[in-house]
Amino acid sequence: MTKADIVEIVFEKVGFSKKDVSIVIEEIFETIKNTLEKGEKVKISGFGNFTIRDKRARRGRNPQTGTEITIDERRVMTFKASQLLKKAINKESEQQPAI
Repeated sequence: MTKADIVEIVFEKVGFSKKDVSIVIEEIFETIKNTLEKGEKVKISGFGNFTIRDKRARRGRNPQTGTEITIDERRVMTFKASQLLKKAINKESEQQPAI
């Protein structure tokens, strides 16, 4: 699913113009991005949590040459799904009998 797909679905359900829906969705993503850039947690109730973790520098190995390299420290984003989202995702598999 792309951002354009999201705009189309919201447009059909809400009835605002596509331009207005696109502006709102862009602003939502921009707000989430800016919050994460500041190192703050984003919690969307019923969906999940986005957090930023700092990973320290470590030694690694170039898989092509086998030489050791240093992997720089960096920030990574993690997502943890809420229990409601996990249940919704697994609902279909629970209904099908196990073989």
